[in-house]
Amino acid sequence: MQTNDIGAFNTFDYLSNKTLYKTLYKACGYSDGDLDRPIIGIANSFNDMVSGHVNLRDLAEQVKYGIYRAGGTPVEFGVIACCDGISDNHRGAYYVLPSRENIADAVEIQARAHKLDGLVMLAGCDKIIPGMLMAAARLDIPAIFVPGGCTVSAPPFGQKIRSDTTSISEGLGKYSKGEITYDELQALTQYCAPTCGSCQFMGTANTMAVLGEALGMTLSGGALIPAVYNERKRSAFKSGEKIVELVMKNITARQIMTWDAIENAIMVLMAVGGSTNAVIHTCAIAYEMGFDPEKVMEAFDKYSNIIPHIAKVDPASLIYDCEDFYKAGGIPEAMKAIRAHLHTRVMTVDVQTLGENLDQAFNFHPANTDLIRTLDNPHSTLGGLATMRGNLAPDTGVAKPAAIAEEARQFTGTAICFDGEHDCIEAIKEHRIKPGHVIVIRYEGPKGGPGMREMYLPLKMLNGQGLAKTTALITDGRFSGTNNGCFVGHISPEAAAGGPIALVRDGDKITVDVINKRLDVHISDEEMARRRSEWRYTPDSSISGYLARYAKLVSSASEGAVLK
Repeated sequence: MQTNDIGAFNTFDYLSNKTLYKTLYKACGYSDGDLDRPIIGIANSFNDMVSGHVNLRDLAEQVKYGIYRAGGTPVEFGVIACCDGISDNHRGAYYVLPSRENIADAVEIQARAHKLDGLVMLAGCDKIIPGMLMAAARLDIPAIFVPGGCTVSAPPFGQKIRSDTTSISEGLGKYSKGEITYDELQALTQYCAPTCGSCQFMGTANTMAVLGEALGMTLSGGALIPAVYNERKRSAFKSGEKIVELVMKNITARQIMTWDAIENAIMVLMAVGGSTNAVIHTCAIAYEMGFDPEKVMEAFDKYSNIIPHIAKVDPASLIYDCEDFYKAGGIPEAMKAIRAHLHTRVMTVDVQTLGENLDQAFNFHPANTDLIRTLDNPHSTLGGLATMRGNLAPDTGVAKPAAIAEEARQFTGTAICFDGEHDCIEAIKEHRIKPGHVIVIRYEGPKGGPGMREMYLPLKMLNGQGLAKTTALITDGRFSGTNNGCFVGHISPEAAAGGPIALVRDGDKITVDVINKRLDVHISDEEMARRRSEWRYTPDSSISGYLARYAKLVSSASEGAVLK
């Protein structure tokens, strides 16, 4: 098919261009018949280093089959994918969020350079999914997202009915206290991730899959199908069929990803207690759609007061994980519970409205009214995510009430400050963190890291040491969606930009009030101004290459940490 900008060429130019591309495609094994069909790109982030992506080669074959059956011709290309878990706690962590921009650019480049008629995007983890959705918004061609699926449930560990990959960090905390042996820790590595797929909990990976479905860019019910279920392959095949229909009907990404769709996604994220990273990624996707990120932050604030937390999944739950959530009806069932608030007339990649999808949704598994509750009987009246403001976060910070124990949602304590995650981890290892501390980790923002890495390990180690409910942690870095405890991340402006978090000193009194969405340090404006006059920041001169370019161009976390 290969539509061309015919108006820019005379007949001979057009013919010669078409003849050339056909020749080069034929060199890859395609026939004239293949090339008379719509050419559908498959952006595949398969690699054999990342558990959430190792199954994507098989899913891509299902997508190809569906495309060809429906009258299109699939052409596959590769996209990078990094794993937060593998990258954490070393310099590799600085590259994970910046990889999102690389992914968005790569998909855009390949699709534009080869004038693809449509696009299927395959991914399973944190930054890859939003990067692909950002590209779809830029391209505004028919597009559909196919998640790789989650890992299945694992045996118990600690307080949890089901262990998961976060249990390793908790195990490290227990091991440091002598509560488990080295052999027990090693045994945990054998059973906490029994299959491929994104991690079992409502961390960023599964949250992003949820975001794709809530935006209407993933087939209804497709977000949380476990990676090894046969439904996952059938959904991939159907996605291949649907992309051809989307091309034939010229239903493009921006016809689906509207402002109403953004609001729907935010409401769903509140209802299911999605990862704090959802805020930064939603802002970034909205930016590519032409919306002001501040409008997105206002929507998060608005709907956190309207949509309660109705679906409680690990890490908010000690009982249920994402496999359980899927069996309970998944995102369609959660959306039914909050249907009264949703924009149900929005178009979806199912080539029908959200309302029609929900009318037709059917769950073969037994209902679980304890996991997915109703609006009048929620797990918490607080939305699963909260945007915070105060004199420590003038441009917002982000918390996850769904993962914070009720007794820790209002916390006042004394600051203990660290200019980077590493020093904080050492302090935890040495048991220097005490009940009543508010841990401040700074210079880990988009510019300051650079790369805004996750403060995943400190919170997990604190949890393992039994300090999750008696301490708080605030940072201009990010958190994993798996974290528990009283925490606020994405604090903006960040320390490297002269934000107030840079001015906090050991012993300062800090209040984290998640209920009222406030984050404040109890010092006078005059003292704040005096400290500001003394503050100096010197970027790390050893940073080079991609990270150096990223640090120069990246915006604030409150703006989605996009490159400008």
